[in-house]
Amino acid sequence: MGKTGREKNTKNKAKHSKLMAKKKNKKKAGETLRKERLKAIILKAKEEKDN
Repeated sequence: MGKTGREKNTKNKAKHSKLMAKKKNKKKAGETLRKERLKAIILKAKEEKDN
């Protein structure tokens, strides 16, 4: 017999998808922040080298 009432597993799947998206966005934000910091360090080093 099939299950009656709510569909099985939809609540957990939605929650899992939300958490995984949050994790992916956090990682991407961290990578972009790191790249920006590296660019700033490189620019500063070039300026000091020129002076």
